Amino acid sequence: MAIPTTDPIIVAPTNMPFRADESLDLDALARNVDKFSSTALSGFVVGSYGGEEFHMGEPEKVSAIRTVTEAHAGRRFVIGGIDALSPTEAVRLANLYAEAGADMVRVRVPPANRGVNSAPIQDYFEQVTRDSPVPVVIIHQPKTAMGIDLTKEELRDITAFDNVFAYIMSLNYRYECRLAQFVNEKVKLWTCNGTLLMPGGMIGAVGACLLFGNWGPHIARDIIQACLDGRYAEAREMQERINNVDSIGMSWGVGVQKTGLNLMGYEGTVPRKPNLPLNESQTAAMKEALIEAGIMNADGTPAPQI
Repeated sequence: MAIPTTDPIIVAPTNMPFRADESLDLDALARNVDKFSSTALSGFVVGSYGGEEFHMGEPEKVSAIRTVTEAHAGRRFVIGGIDALSPTEAVRLANLYAEAGADMVRVRVPPANRGVNSAPIQDYFEQVTRDSPVPVVIIHQPKTAMGIDLTKEELRDITAFDNVFAYIMSLNYRYECRLAQFVNEKVKLWTCNGTLLMPGGMIGAVGACLLFGNWGPHIARDIIQACLDGRYAEAREMQERINNVDSIGMSWGVGVQKTGLNLMGYEGTVPRKPNLPLNESQTAAMKEALIEAGIMNADGTPAPQI
């Protein structure tokens, strides 16, 4: 399957299943991907915060990209996650991940020293977009330890480069409301969070890259589509229904993503240490939230995803 040409496009950080000895379970990953490939999820993001990127080594990430590529068997597409301070390193990883099967790479905006002896952020993305063998998705997360704010001029410039496919907005919705107009018109604006699906759609988002996409990609798709169609009352009803489960997902760390998947019949397994799985009461709350969102039935079975 080629990268979709129609919107909405919904992608999610791909969960990495681990065995009891904390080794990466590629067989479980392949089974999960095969199951996801019959849902509304458009593609997989391998090597992201929600996929425990900072708890994995480079060989594991490459193996995971190969496994996901083989398992979806042309039904979806793969984005390889890159976090690199050096544009030269980002390009090296883009080539490595493309060789492993990635159709695109997601590159996080790195911190920029704005002193007189530092190159502008435009130089970083000019090199990366020019030399990456696959399209680039730019992700902006200024509230992380490594994040920075972009000026409107910087955002305008880096999204104007050839080979940029999408810009993933940050959680700072007030900031993004002001900056969205400066994203180049050829670049797709994607929202970043389940609670921001409707708000993102209201400022022009045509897709999303979000943890919630692992649980309810069809709902994420439908909210964005409703905004595209101007059906805002429908979008609001769906948005309000999922806010609780998304809030839990943002509050309890990567273990909540895995617990949700386990409850839904996937092999989410448990986080790699030092992250811990949810406790019994948290798991019960997660189950109730999935039921409230319409992702699970009242009897605890997964609801159909249409």
